[in-house]
Amino acid sequence: MPSARKSVAAILPARWGSTRFPGKPLHLIAGKPLIQHVWERTLRAKSISRVLIATDDMRIAEAAFAFGAEVAVTSPKHRSGTDRIAEVAKKLKGISHVLNVQGDEPLVDPALLNRLAKTLLADPKLDMVTAANVFGPADDVTNPNAVKVVLGRDGNALYFSRSPIPYIRDASAALPLYRHQGLYGYSLKFLLQFVQWKPSPLEKAEQLEQLRALENGASIRVLITKHASVGVDTPADAAAVENILGKNR
Repeated sequence: MPSARKSVAAILPARWGSTRFPGKPLHLIAGKPLIQHVWERTLRAKSISRVLIATDDMRIAEAAFAFGAEVAVTSPKHRSGTDRIAEVAKKLKGISHVLNVQGDEPLVDPALLNRLAKTLLADPKLDMVTAANVFGPADDVTNPNAVKVVLGRDGNALYFSRSPIPYIRDASAALPLYRHQGLYGYSLKFLLQFVQWKPSPLEKAEQLEQLRALENGASIRVLITKHASVGVDTPADAAAVENILGKNR
């Protein structure tokens, strides 16, 4: 009996109630809502079959409908974007894998999204995939908001931390330090299992959801990319992104 066709959906979780930046998804950057920039760039990833915006706020939903997005209205009770995309993903027909594309990444790289999708589709045993880049000389590796990841020889994550890892005791080792990027891909089966697990001890300590997967024995493949992602957490970040977009025109 032939196996079912595999396909990838990208889901963009978006919420209104950011403590540092309320209404962030609809903040205008270069004349468009922030979430529209993310949606448009995700559409350019040709290995993705379907792109949806998942939100519990009708202001975001109506704006997304207006610029042509497919929208899923979700429960307001979710603790995380992962819970939100799982609610949507389990209802989708013909989808075998899911990408979680953060709704505050207006410069997300379509080529990287393609790599994430193709990696998932190529390895039926893979639970999750994510991305990282090498810290630059001017980057502050001690910044707890810049999450670090260490890798095994197979390219899978060994651990994620807000602390600098690994600790370089021997300078001659010359190991690169990797900054984690908050993009995730999952097999649908694993995603639905993941959200059933309770937050784990390491996850609670570091406030890093991906540690729940590692603590439960999952594999997380890490793709190395040359470019750091640019997220928007504050109005100042939005202004910086607008400046970048203006230079690229």
